[in-house]
Amino acid sequence: MKMLRTLTIIAGVLAGSLGAQAAQAAAPVKVKNVVLVHGAWADGSSWSEVIPRLQAAGLHVTAVQNPLTSLNDSVAATRRALAQQDGPTVLVAHSWGGTVISEVGTDPKVTGLVYIAARAPDAGEDFVALSQKFPAGPARAGVQEHNGFTTLSEDAFLKYFANGVDPKTAKVLYAVQWPTATSIFAGLTTAAAWRSKPSWYAVSKQDYTINPDLERFLAKRMNATTVELEAGHLSLVSQPDKVADLILAAARQHE
Repeated sequence: MKMLRTLTIIAGVLAGSLGAQAAQAAAPVKVKNVVLVHGAWADGSSWSEVIPRLQAAGLHVTAVQNPLTSLNDSVAATRRALAQQDGPTVLVAHSWGGTVISEVGTDPKVTGLVYIAARAPDAGEDFVALSQKFPAGPARAGVQEHNGFTTLSEDAFLKYFANGVDPKTAKVLYAVQWPTATSIFAGLTTAAAWRSKPSWYAVSKQDYTINPDLERFLAKRMNATTVELEAGHLSLVSQPDKVADLILAAARQHE
């Protein structure tokens, strides 16, 4: 009887040990890093309202200063930022930056992708041709080209690109808009990370730059967890709480 009790205790200890090992093996990976990629006619400061909200939640945040000189240059800048992260990372992009994270997001460090009113091309896809299947936003009429680079006119920027943003902030964003190489819009990716990584998408219902129906098409195609915001193209500025919440949801998927 004593021997039976001893064997039972040993079996229980072994079972508990194996159970703990199994639980440890299945334990979710904690995501603590977020890398933010801005889009065309912008710079890293466009995330300035989102960043403190993510930092307050305990995340390590890096905003890429996307050069916007070519797709390859922009991809390289994001890869450099990603290489400096010390563990699992969520990649986030606004607008054209979605092209970049669709390419870079195959990196093993990347646990999820968040698209904020962003492009999300398939590998080798002609995104210009795809976007032409949807009515163009009025912001496009304000694109001005100078020596191979584009900017938005002040009227188009304030009225259509930054609609929903308070006028004072919109004028600051207009002042710091980064000239964007004409060629990047036709650049083709070699990968579509959203095909293999969990994805989230914030549709801007009042977007006058990227057609909201195109955004919905992209979100559905990638089977993304999707929210629709009563916002213009710059939801990351006009509704930073909701944008931050979506990023936090992506970061917490492994907690």
